[in-house]
Amino acid sequence: MLRDTDAGEPVPVLREVALGTAKLMPDLDCDGGWLLTLDGTPQSYVDLADPTRLEFEYTRRIGHLADVLAPEGLALDALHLGGGALTLPRYLAATRPGSRQRVVELDGPLMELVQEVLPWTGPDLAVTVGDAREALGGVAPGSVDLLVADVFQGSRTPAHLTSVEFVTLAAAALRPGGCYAANLADGAPLEFAKAQAATLRAVFPQTCLVAEPSVLRGRRFGNVLLVGSDRPLPVEALSRRLAADPFPARLVEGDELRRLVRGVQPVTDASARPSPPPPAGAFSIA
Repeated sequence: MLRDTDAGEPVPVLREVALGTAKLMPDLDCDGGWLLTLDGTPQSYVDLADPTRLEFEYTRRIGHLADVLAPEGLALDALHLGGGALTLPRYLAATRPGSRQRVVELDGPLMELVQEVLPWTGPDLAVTVGDAREALGGVAPGSVDLLVADVFQGSRTPAHLTSVEFVTLAAAALRPGGCYAANLADGAPLEFAKAQAATLRAVFPQTCLVAEPSVLRGRRFGNVLLVGSDRPLPVEALSRRLAADPFPARLVEGDELRRLVRGVQPVTDASARPSPPPPAGAFSIA
């Protein structure tokens, strides 16, 4: 059904889902590679033949974080808020076999499409359809080692996932030493990213921010990764991996992070706003 009957090669799949028009496109240069877009905005890249291949820079940064959180190969309990094509859950399943993982995704028809075209298997990965914050409120306290928040509606992070109240729920779900990682996008003057960093610092005693130098300098719109924990973060090991990445990123922590957010107030439910819309062409593809 998903293959050209003459050539026997995968073909693009287009479908209306709950939050827009989803398109799955095979990578003609990589057998097993697929790109998921939603309304033209890239959401996920999956290599079915090699789930350890992380094509997007921001997913590699989260992958680097997952790699240094615990000894190599040790299974983790992970909660992913935002599913896409399940790139990171597939990565953890490959690099840390036996990891128990749950994915919460608002768009049920999108998950049906991904399961149909890019199926996942195994009892250790469960997908729940629902709102990320509502689902987080039902997570058993102290049950998660890694919590990844990568939720976008279109190209923007929803407001109700940006507040101290939301981050407090995330912190409660983590085990001692567990780690919260939030992916967001911002551009100059980085008002949203700074406010989110201040919000994390209001909840977690240990925090850091990761972004490309050009994003930090306000030269372009791009992804920012925020990380929080109740214990010291593996910043040295993570910094080495970030520096060695094909698209190097900087890690900002300690006094440098404090200076970055000086005078910025944490976000509350009462003041929360969605992340800024990206400029035209920032993430879209032809």
